[in-house]
Amino acid sequence: MNIPSNLKYTKDHEWVKVDGDIATVGITDYAQDQLGDIVFVDIQTQGENLAKEEVFGAIEAVKTVADAFMPVSGEIIEVNAGLEDAPQTVNSDPYGEGWMIKIKMSNPSEVNALLDADAYSALI
Repeated sequence: MNIPSNLKYTKDHEWVKVDGDIATVGITDYAQDQLGDIVFVDIQTQGENLAKEEVFGAIEAVKTVADAFMPVSGEIIEVNAGLEDAPQTVNSDPYGEGWMIKIKMSNPSEVNALLDADAYSALI
């Protein structure tokens, strides 16, 4: 499994890349592997303020549908529009072009509670 050391992780298998008060979020390599072929990413929450652990969208795979959870509180300022036409990008490049949302964090200190690569690796 690919678990980049420069990212933070949740127990729900989301990854977080922090740049100032902006957090870019996607699902991990492990999560996309467990879901299988992703056929649809449904995120209707752009512009909304959501709390940590609230559902921000859904990921539909051939076998199942999974909720995607907020790793930190804040406003969803951008949704990856490329996933509308190419949801399989989450499978092929989960840490790059397969990102899902960008959050303007309302409480950046919440990042400190997230897992580092070693802790996430131990979890899976």
